Amino acid sequence: MDDRSGGGERVVLIHVNFPVGKMEEDLAEFKELAISAGAEIVGIVTGTRRVPESKYFVGSGKAEEIRDVVLASNAQLVIFNHVLTPAQERNLEQLIHCRVLDRTGLILDIFAQRARSFEGKLQVELAFLKRQSTRLVRGWTHLERQRGGIGLRGGPGETQLEVDRRLIRNKIKQITLSLNKIRKQREQGRRARRKAIIPTIALVGYTNAGKSTLFNRLTGSLVYVANQLFATLDPTLRRVDFPEYGSVIFADTVGFIRHLPHDLVEAFHATLEEVSEADLLLHIVDASDENRNTRIEQVNEVLETIHAKEVPSIIVYNKIDLSTDLQPKIERDESGRIKRVFISASKGHGMAELGVVIGEMLGKNMITTEVVLVPKQAKLRSKLYSRHAVIFEKIDEEGNHHLSIRLPQVDFDKLFLEEKREE
Repeated sequence: MDDRSGGGERVVLIHVNFPVGKMEEDLAEFKELAISAGAEIVGIVTGTRRVPESKYFVGSGKAEEIRDVVLASNAQLVIFNHVLTPAQERNLEQLIHCRVLDRTGLILDIFAQRARSFEGKLQVELAFLKRQSTRLVRGWTHLERQRGGIGLRGGPGETQLEVDRRLIRNKIKQITLSLNKIRKQREQGRRARRKAIIPTIALVGYTNAGKSTLFNRLTGSLVYVANQLFATLDPTLRRVDFPEYGSVIFADTVGFIRHLPHDLVEAFHATLEEVSEADLLLHIVDASDENRNTRIEQVNEVLETIHAKEVPSIIVYNKIDLSTDLQPKIERDESGRIKRVFISASKGHGMAELGVVIGEMLGKNMITTEVVLVPKQAKLRSKLYSRHAVIFEKIDEEGNHHLSIRLPQVDFDKLFLEEKREE
């Protein structure tokens, strides 16, 4: 029996074309997902159907064709670019005599490989266990007992699939409690940022659009970057002093993808809250991607799912260095409102334009005013300085501080409202 302790399984991909709609998937993206999981693609079988067939998802003739391709190529795994029911997976395995994985299982496997933080690993394991709880009975179970392999990483199911349902439920309960504790800690961090009036800018976008590259460019960080899907999974936050505005928090987040599995959205809810609670979203788009408009729509669908659709956002067209007819620029509509900005994060082109756009978006409703603070208001004065809101200051003979300040109206109202409450 083959040892799957490493990646690199010989894989046959199955892609079925359906009428345009929710079942439609992208074959090129599917190949990228498989390669990202460490697959060696030895065959691709395509077909066309109006609706899935209940027994094999594909017709019986197509299922036999898949079996023949598996035998001819000595494949170890068949991956469908669609969501299969447990019964369909079991029926296919009995016919093909090979392990079968669907799109959801493939994405879960990639997440299992990419998770680095304790929280990320817990989130992946939670999604993995929820999926396994519906797939305890399988027709080709002796292959499942091999350690490792695409679709088998990320949880206790790596070495034994037929785990007692009660044990899985208990494990799910334990992980959920741990994630709730982390979620509370994350919320405390957000409350502290709100109290200090530090805005958060979250980078969102389709996977491999260049979010982490831009994050590194903006913050001077060394977040892992690779030309592959889901290169970055765990969220990263960095505080930066932004010109003309003051301190901001930049948050790099997991990339989105079409039909992101519901269990993953649920498991990563605490992480995705960084997006829904942000003050501004930078929606990063790969300008060189022919399907960029579709990708934008798919990201917007995920944003709506996590209740982040109402957060102010900027479309940032990235990777303009891959096109000869795109230059760094800010594009506005007839009323002067920002529509999008064009940059190259890897080359550093358009960073000045992006800075102008961010400053303008954060600076909406900015006010410049004069205030007089008496000596006992030293705490408020300290808050204004920590917020980089003080432009000029002088002290009169009585020890009062005359400050010229510039900050958002909402921040001004909040600071002085808190001051009145403390009085």
